Amino acid sequence: MCDHCLKHGTAGKWYLNARNYTTEVLDDINIDEDFLKEFLLEQYKTFESMQVRKLAGFSAVGLGYKIKIPIIGRITKYFAEKMLHSEKSKFNPFQAEGHIGQVVPLDDAIAILENCVDENTIIMKYCMCRFQTRAEKEACCINFGIMSDIIDKLPRFIPEPEDSKYRLTKEEAIEKFTEFNQKGYIGTIWYGAYPYINNLCACKTPECAGFGPRLNFGIKSIFMAEYLVENNPDNCQGCKRCITMCQFGAINFNEDTKRSEIDHSKCYGCGVCVYACRFDALSIIDRQVIPTLAGKY
Repeated sequence: MCDHCLKHGTAGKWYLNARNYTTEVLDDINIDEDFLKEFLLEQYKTFESMQVRKLAGFSAVGLGYKIKIPIIGRITKYFAEKMLHSEKSKFNPFQAEGHIGQVVPLDDAIAILENCVDENTIIMKYCMCRFQTRAEKEACCINFGIMSDIIDKLPRFIPEPEDSKYRLTKEEAIEKFTEFNQKGYIGTIWYGAYPYINNLCACKTPECAGFGPRLNFGIKSIFMAEYLVENNPDNCQGCKRCITMCQFGAINFNEDTKRSEIDHSKCYGCGVCVYACRFDALSIIDRQVIPTLAGKY
């Protein structure tokens, strides 16, 4: 995400700049904490209707059909990405304005929790995506900052006592996120809304609402990681465990060599396969190492 890193990364990755997790960044777009709190409250209270509500003449109903229509499809994709990537100072809580994210592997997720967020504001809540698509209540979203101030007004997102405590220390949050990774959940970090970061999510496809538009319709609702996965064929034992873990169809099995092979053009760099491999045959590399994929997210 070159442009976001240049604007908000202070010579590094945008999501590793601790300032982006503070309300200081709200001054950059001339909004205050109260406005953002009301925006988030309204969005979480009405999230079920977001996919059927018509905005600017468009709705997500029948999106697959609309995308296939030559002219209407291009217009729909354009306005969808414009909304998601919005950097304007006032957001509409009835649409996902300024809500853009990026895939992060486990090591970067740990760095976020260790170095960027205020420990006093870390919470874990039920994932709205899994709740909406599968009617499952699973606490796999880690939030911080302003969300911790308003979570008590959103009781249906607070985990039941038998499921988990919802206010976490950094160590507890890291332990939980590591558990999610081992289950095959993909780590993502999100503006909520731009340029304020407040959500470190762990989810899967097709449940994750962030991945759906990208994988199904080519709408850049989420960006690939700053990394790719590289394989070491000498260590590969051909167990195919990595193939079962990959949710992007990026790993194939070569029947001649009896080894796994990675299609880097499909790799999102989540690293789930790396941590699942028992033979140290996979590793995470910087995306920029492969010239043809450098800057392509």
